[in-house]
Amino acid sequence: MKISVIGCGYLGAVHAASMAELGHEVIGIDVDPARIESLQQGIAPFHEPGFDALLKKNASRLTFTTDMSVAAHANVHFVAVGTPQAADGSADMTYVNSAIEGLVPYLSESDLVVGKSTVPVGTAERLSAHVTPTGAVLMWNPEFLREGFAVEDTLSPDRLVYGVPEGADGDTATAVLDEVYAAILAKDTPRLVMNFATAELVKVAANSFLATKISFINAMAEIADVTGANVTQLADAIGYDTRIGRRFLNAGIGFGGGCLPKDIRGFVARAEELGVGDALSFLKDVDDINMRRRTRVVDVLTEELGSLDGKTIAVWGISFKPDSDDIRDSPALDIAESLACSGATVVSADPEGWKPAQARVERAGLSASLTTTDNHRAAVTGADALVVATEWKVFQEEDATAIGALMAQKLVVDGRNCLDANSWKEAGFRYRGMGRT
Repeated sequence: MKISVIGCGYLGAVHAASMAELGHEVIGIDVDPARIESLQQGIAPFHEPGFDALLKKNASRLTFTTDMSVAAHANVHFVAVGTPQAADGSADMTYVNSAIEGLVPYLSESDLVVGKSTVPVGTAERLSAHVTPTGAVLMWNPEFLREGFAVEDTLSPDRLVYGVPEGADGDTATAVLDEVYAAILAKDTPRLVMNFATAELVKVAANSFLATKISFINAMAEIADVTGANVTQLADAIGYDTRIGRRFLNAGIGFGGGCLPKDIRGFVARAEELGVGDALSFLKDVDDINMRRRTRVVDVLTEELGSLDGKTIAVWGISFKPDSDDIRDSPALDIAESLACSGATVVSADPEGWKPAQARVERAGLSASLTTTDNHRAAVTGADALVVATEWKVFQEEDATAIGALMAQKLVVDGRNCLDANSWKEAGFRYRGMGRT
């Protein structure tokens, strides 16, 4: 099939390359000329394992352009633009509205427009009024990508969700999208067909549940810190309960990135607009717990070192999670900036996130006290303390004795509870975990 993908950021670019991998002819469209040029050359504009190889492998079926008119050559159009958080916490729909407005003049009868973006419930119904007069059909097909596993999650998802209009249009949309995803459905991937509102809620409900689970175990870590309990053992014990499960019960400095924080705040804002804000009031507590975990690291360092003024702190991790260069709402970068504002000299190291963080540090006016690098051993040289803020494998596998020899003081704050605590203690470190000692 001939497919267009509107928006070639993280979601759209991976989706475009994955659709080409399924054998379709794909046109990726974006307003950013630099991004398009990079993709057209087969160079990923962001770090995502396996994505570069996918781009190169499918170059013959992939075209990238800034010209929306080429969408007229496609029959199926995926809308995969961003919905960033607005100042009031709601989802900013500027890019989605603009994408639909720009696409409509090039739609033909029997075309299918497929929304991939995470949007407030009610959006698809509203946008459908703009699409249906062209004879095209709109449906909503939310994404469930994990950064670091985006290619895998696109080509081998744990489920496909179709939000469709009622009646014959819904049947038509389902049949066409089934053809697009034929290779995926052939693997017996579950496919759920539902109305627009339900499909829109699936993504934000799933992310809200995961965020709640993470904040729950971090709340338990706060209790563990004052009682002497071990939150990791606690999580192991309750995780054996099949009603609960062990995944997403890892205490630490909380979640970040471009999805969970934005989505729960946007969900709360939309519920308030609908007059049912009380139904999601608990998500405000989830958000508060999450943000409090970032300040906990500064508190622990102050307990151990006293005033941070004049101290040198190494922070391992800048991206919000390993195998990504995404620094959006990153707890690691927030902590580094907070330490710099507290008077410390901070060196942050990350295999991928160090470079995109440089511009943010400069904008914040912190360049004199906060530097970024990809050399994590250089970062700890002469440091009074080490904070592990992103659980990259290279950090977890480091030799504690060798690291200790480079530092002025042997103090490690394991913000992700990802280190072997005994090994670091045996190397002479004062070890502080999150809810464990």
